[in-house]
Amino acid sequence: MIEMTIDSIRVSLMNYQRVVILKEKDNGRYLPIWIGAAEADAIAVKLQDVNVPRPLTHDLLQSVIDVLGASVNSIIVSDLKNDTFYARILLNVDGGTVEVDSRPSDALALAVRTEVPIYTEEAVLDKAGIFLDKETGKPLAEESETGGSGGKEISEEERKKMSVFYDFINTLDLDDFDKRKS
Repeated sequence: MIEMTIDSIRVSLMNYQRVVILKEKDNGRYLPIWIGAAEADAIAVKLQDVNVPRPLTHDLLQSVIDVLGASVNSIIVSDLKNDTFYARILLNVDGGTVEVDSRPSDALALAVRTEVPIYTEEAVLDKAGIFLDKETGKPLAEESETGGSGGKEISEEERKKMSVFYDFINTLDLDDFDKRKS
């Protein structure tokens, strides 16, 4: 597993779809994941420390977990099948660990509220991780085709399936990609 951070949330200028950009903590790979508008807002609200008058769904989930005596340990973006990302929420419950299936967007919204680590399975990064050109902010397909740090060759079929991710990333407004929110 590779530790990630939330780098930013972006909006496609072509279709206004949201994408959360995870960044490998100790390397230059990024992982773009499409998410819904409500989940993007839920993540952004917490990242920007915006106070809302009533709890959002992810605040409620955090409260329920707390009231039941459990705690969130971490979240893992665990798989990518047929262009769909999968995640797991790892909970500490009664001295043990329980894994709960989740959409990545919901897991990430919970992770920013509980301030727990975000991990990605290396196989997911091998399939969908990208490197960005430091000057243009555009994806460098050549580096990710060899599987990034995993060194695993990606098949032509997988490369064709992943081209939709590269096409989407190329429609994003990445002018201030490296700027962090304070």
